[in-house]
Amino acid sequence: MGVRKLHSDEADIDEALVRALVDEQFPPWAVLPLRHVDSHGTSNVLFRLGDDHVIRLPRRPGSAPDLESEGRWMPFLAARLPVAVPEPVAAGKPGHGYPYPWAVHRWLPGAIPTVRSLAKPEALAEDLAAFVAALRLIDTAGAPEAYRGRPLAERDGDTREVLGRLAGVIDFDAALALWDTAVRAPRGPLPDVWLHADLQPGNLLVDDGRLSAVIDFECMGTGDPAVDLIVAWYVLDARARRVFRESLGGDADTWARGRGWALTIAAHELAYYRESNPFMARTAERVIGEVLAEGRA
Repeated sequence: MGVRKLHSDEADIDEALVRALVDEQFPPWAVLPLRHVDSHGTSNVLFRLGDDHVIRLPRRPGSAPDLESEGRWMPFLAARLPVAVPEPVAAGKPGHGYPYPWAVHRWLPGAIPTVRSLAKPEALAEDLAAFVAALRLIDTAGAPEAYRGRPLAERDGDTREVLGRLAGVIDFDAALALWDTAVRAPRGPLPDVWLHADLQPGNLLVDDGRLSAVIDFECMGTGDPAVDLIVAWYVLDARARRVFRESLGGDADTWARGRGWALTIAAHELAYYRESNPFMARTAERVIGEVLAEGRA
């Protein structure tokens, strides 16, 4: 049986295909057991290879270049970040009808954090602030631009259309008012910084309540520092969010833009994944609720 598809343009992927790719391209690993990893990710399919490795296969055309970019930049970033990040081990090639390059990474253990399951929310907030702060300090020379790093105004028309489609599901008037405020919030002289650009629960791992790893850097690149603030609403409750904000610092306009980024990303995810990915949809709906509640406060 093939892996469940989330998009209309996905490649067909199943265990037999992955086994054939591994055995042909990396014969020493042919003896290692292979099993599908049920992930909340939407861009890559994951298979555990033995105890120490994970295989990532892009679901669709647009994800393949991102995986190759990770292979180039992750060693550079890993040496400069305070927690573990994906470690590329090998690069696979298309084959057996599968059309994209794929990758083997070192397996990183840990649990996905969700608001209701956080053992140490305030400590985690401090860890997340330290990660974002460290990422911002890394030299951006030669780095790619993150597609989410552009000004919010460039997403204005599309975001308004999506919010309109969600009217009746969310508080449309409040969402539109918050979005208007975020788009108007000036950036000033803040330079572009390194961004993960997708700090959501499924891309974070915790151990004993503390941040142990950040994974899935496919959206990474440079851009507005406000983008990575989305983690404050995607992972933390209101109290831990205040700890995160105090630990990281920053001005009110950057926070307002961060709130706008959380809203636009969550709105698009809720509209797109309501039927195909319940975890993503539930997370997005909660994020919108958190953002709007803070906006009213």
